[in-house]
Amino acid sequence: MIRHTEVDGIPAVVADKQGGPMRAGLVFRVGQADETLPRSGITHLIEHLVLHPLGHGDYHHNGSTAAAFTSFHVQGNEQEVARFLTAVCDSLAAPPLARLEAEKGILRTEAATHGTGVLGSLAVWRHGAHDYGLPGMPEWGLHAITADDVRQWTARFFTRDNAVLWITGGDVPGGLRLRLPFGVREPMPSPSSALPVTPASYSGAADAVAWDSVVAESDAAAVFTDALERVMYRELRHDSGLSYTVRTDYSPRGDGGAVITALADALPEKQDAVLGGFAQVLRAVRAGRIEPDDVTGAIARRLDALRHPDVDAARLPWFAREVLTGRPLRTTDELAAGLAAVTVADVVACGQAAERSGLLMTPPHAHGGAGMTDYSTAESSPAPVAGASYRARAGHAETILAGPEGISAVGRSGSSTVRLNSCAAVLSWPDGRRLFVGLDATSVSLEPTLYRKGEDAVRALDVHIPPHLRVPMPARDPQSIPKPRRAAVSPQRRRRTVIAVLWALLALACFAGGIYVLSGPLDDDARQGGVGGLLVGGFFVYMAIRAFRL
Repeated sequence: MIRHTEVDGIPAVVADKQGGPMRAGLVFRVGQADETLPRSGITHLIEHLVLHPLGHGDYHHNGSTAAAFTSFHVQGNEQEVARFLTAVCDSLAAPPLARLEAEKGILRTEAATHGTGVLGSLAVWRHGAHDYGLPGMPEWGLHAITADDVRQWTARFFTRDNAVLWITGGDVPGGLRLRLPFGVREPMPSPSSALPVTPASYSGAADAVAWDSVVAESDAAAVFTDALERVMYRELRHDSGLSYTVRTDYSPRGDGGAVITALADALPEKQDAVLGGFAQVLRAVRAGRIEPDDVTGAIARRLDALRHPDVDAARLPWFAREVLTGRPLRTTDELAAGLAAVTVADVVACGQAAERSGLLMTPPHAHGGAGMTDYSTAESSPAPVAGASYRARAGHAETILAGPEGISAVGRSGSSTVRLNSCAAVLSWPDGRRLFVGLDATSVSLEPTLYRKGEDAVRALDVHIPPHLRVPMPARDPQSIPKPRRAAVSPQRRRRTVIAVLWALLALACFAGGIYVLSGPLDDDARQGGVGGLLVGGFFVYMAIRAFRL
């Protein structure tokens, strides 16, 4: 049973569990989706700063920053739990700002080691470079975050009115003090969409097929997710042996929506087959072909989990998030009743809705649609901006268009455009490089060394960039600044150049002879010979030009 109480004005939920140490956590309604790209990483940075003064300790403790929530959690005896959570609140009141640059370096190292993975890639393609897409973007804002930024963010989001405490394995420990300032309960971020149409697909970088969908939160959606995993496991691993890792996940977002994800790994030589098998599964979902046994099996699995004696303790961290978001709070019995009422028809309807809003990531080397002909490409190509044209130097293929509206890179395969009125951030390096990132996550890089009058392009754009979009970046190693490559000359081109030079030399000889003859004493024969030499020289010039242009 889950009990409700309060500690220093902060709502608290408590549940018993059988044996083991006490577990507790303090959850705040703030995460990466609340940030903007120019200050991305600030919540994660604060989490690290807060934990630094707490040291290692003999008990387990940690923090986590997700899309919409930040948590500090601990496991130990009552005294250790009280000491940790009290220290967290004290550290939030006075973050160790002397550690600011050191923690930024740690976070950049962490990002370089772990990356954002498949789920981050799906998030960026679905939402772009803001709100729920930011967890999949690099934390570029770290370079520009100041001590004042940290103070303001902490004062706004890390308050007693924006927090919930959860405790399992006992009651509120004595001596626990949660000294946090007053504030307001922050609403959930509003999710955006960067997809022009769904269902959609794109080619990813991972050796896997991945898919996600946004649906209304419901028991039927949870059951569909488990049924989908049963089907994928049977089709892609058990029967065909195409994949090793096959999994799905159902994650309520906290605003009435939920994200369903599915993934199947694929060796390079099996990518086409895995994509084809995945396509068959989605086509069956679209057609409403979901086996009743898969539905009843998924319901039974979830009901079994609810019968565990420590089920209330296990779901307490999620329950705390429901308290934070104001979602309806259901008892274990109510959850079980809702699952038992789910029908096959409910699951079929939910699956079809999920398929209609699906986003599919295909492996990088998979060929053909593999049955995904009804999935539109997730990429969109806005029209290039109007502005001055800056041609690329040798060895670089694109032309830059720059003007008051923004920037476009135009090449043989198409164009990429970021308009300033839909720009998420502009990264600025001291050597002149600019990286424009659109709200849809489209990016255009301007390396002035690679374009004729590239410095002029930078100056022309800088005057139009709003200050709040600019993100100063650290100086680069001079050796890493790109230089234009010498264009490779093909053997055919080299041969044509030699022929053109020979024609030009012949033309020069004819011109020289004709002029010599015409400059001396002239009779009719001499005059005709001189004029003839000039005419032949002109013909040789034509042949030289023709040979060079072929």
